[in-house]
Amino acid sequence: MALLGACGSPHTESSPDQGDIFYLSGDETAFIDTLQVRTFRYFWERCNPENGLAPDRWPTESFASSAATGFALTAYPIGAERGYVARDEAAERTRRTLRFLWEAPQHDRPEGATGYKGFFYHFLDMETGARFGTVELSTVDTALLLAGALFCQSYFDGSGPVEAEIRALTDSLYLRVDWQWASVRPPTIGHGWTPEEGHLPYDWRGYNEAKILYLLALASPTYPVEPEAWDAWTAGYRWGTFHGQEHLGFASLFGHQYTHVWVDLRGIRDRYMDERGLDYFENSRRAVLSQHAYALANPGGWTGYGPRLWGLTACDGPVSGTFTIGGRERTFQTYDARGASFTRVTDDGTICPSAAAGSLPFAPELVVPLLLALHQDHGERIWGEYGFLDALNPTFTLDVPVQHGRVDPEHGWYDTDYLGIDQGPILAMIENHRSDLIWRTLQGNPHLVRGLQLAGFAGGWLDSVPAAAP
Repeated sequence: MALLGACGSPHTESSPDQGDIFYLSGDETAFIDTLQVRTFRYFWERCNPENGLAPDRWPTESFASSAATGFALTAYPIGAERGYVARDEAAERTRRTLRFLWEAPQHDRPEGATGYKGFFYHFLDMETGARFGTVELSTVDTALLLAGALFCQSYFDGSGPVEAEIRALTDSLYLRVDWQWASVRPPTIGHGWTPEEGHLPYDWRGYNEAKILYLLALASPTYPVEPEAWDAWTAGYRWGTFHGQEHLGFASLFGHQYTHVWVDLRGIRDRYMDERGLDYFENSRRAVLSQHAYALANPGGWTGYGPRLWGLTACDGPVSGTFTIGGRERTFQTYDARGASFTRVTDDGTICPSAAAGSLPFAPELVVPLLLALHQDHGERIWGEYGFLDALNPTFTLDVPVQHGRVDPEHGWYDTDYLGIDQGPILAMIENHRSDLIWRTLQGNPHLVRGLQLAGFAGGWLDSVPAAAP
């Protein structure tokens, strides 16, 4: 047996200092190694090497995604640390990306800009970086992009000119963002803006992927949101029980993963979670356990659900429409925010490997067996050049045209694309579980520390960090 950080499978031993330590067999270790390096290569090989922009998907021809570019920035230090690429290569790719983002046009005209007020459009042209179509200026996608940049800022701490420029460019990008402008209905933060319609009529409130958005907006040294913003955000939380797990609810697992990619939320609590006696890390674990139990119960009667097939999150799907399969009428979707919680259930039998793989630190004893089972049961139908393809649906065996992927009449529908925003959590959360790299590194980032402190977090590692200067 090989100890892999705290990574594990059903093999456990008790430690008085660390609780359960999970071990991997040699075969399991080799598989996780292979999954991680293949997933890294998605970003290293498919991002535009000239400007660093990451494709939303591949191999389907695609625009760039601001959020996926944030995951790409997160990938480069992992690649350097693991020896997938040389540190100087990773640093140069990072500098080129940040320099492009800093120098790209920012203005309020409908065409030709990469962003405005420091924010970036949701999707961008892969070559020019200009706004793709009529997409919105996205506050949360900008936050995910900045989180990746902040990780690079803290990781690349060398004295040479390239790493020094990475740190300076990150500060320039972060300080340029006008969070106050985006707080159009203060103290909450809006979803976005378009030149044609102005601010979108929605605000980020309640538990979802935008926790990182509020932390960065509170911490801004230039345009911070009001101190009451965090309480306004948590005022929309919903607490309940799903399949035996009492927790803060959000149906899709990406909402329980994204902020955890960068922020070590183990042992630190804000006021809301302190009143409930657990931290956000334990909350995410409970969400994973509830989804696993939901799959075992399989109330929808979907093919294959159980310990070898579970995990719902936003992902591709076979087709939008209603069909009769096995004498039962079923409705399917293409891309959708699938999930299962007491808040809602959106399930058409489509499983996304990132739902489990991006949850590895929360429940390794369930995730590792699931990942090996996916590979063993579905082979090259779900596994390829960059690790796991985005999704599969064993129930959908119909010979009809599908938007993405292909249908195997015996085994079901399989995606043929990789999605950047699903690849990112797989790579990052494997590394966090193996070495705490991202978490440890960002514990020393003053911007992130300041955001946590302003949101009222305390306890654990945060109590040993000095108060961050404004």
